[in-house]
Amino acid sequence: MSPLFPFGFGLSYTTFEFGPPRLERATIGREESTRLLVDVTNTGKRAGDEVVQMYVHDLVSSITRPVKELKGFERITLQPGEKRTVALEITPDRLAFWNIDRQRVVEPGEFAIMVGPNSVDLQTVTLTVR
Repeated sequence: MSPLFPFGFGLSYTTFEFGPPRLERATIGREESTRLLVDVTNTGKRAGDEVVQMYVHDLVSSITRPVKELKGFERITLQPGEKRTVALEITPDRLAFWNIDRQRVVEPGEFAIMVGPNSVDLQTVTLTVR
């Protein structure tokens, strides 16, 4: 049995459209940062608020990691027809985890960076950490 609504789901008097996500830099070092950029448009006839949510998944890790971890969000208010680019920071702290030796580390590899209005309706871009 599944929940009736996904995490982060909210009702509004308007509708929003998310453009394809993109990264400022698709490859970074373990101590470097980048930003996820996504265009959000109010496609309805009323002003409204939307919460842009960013989830991260480490595709290959030395320990089992969650499928999705909420690592950033931003609430925006858009007028009808208004479009805004939302930028969410991806820092080493947002990619780090406690390994088997109880050390906080960022492992090299690929990360799925997902963005959307809730935990189910997501678009994905891949980040490579060297």
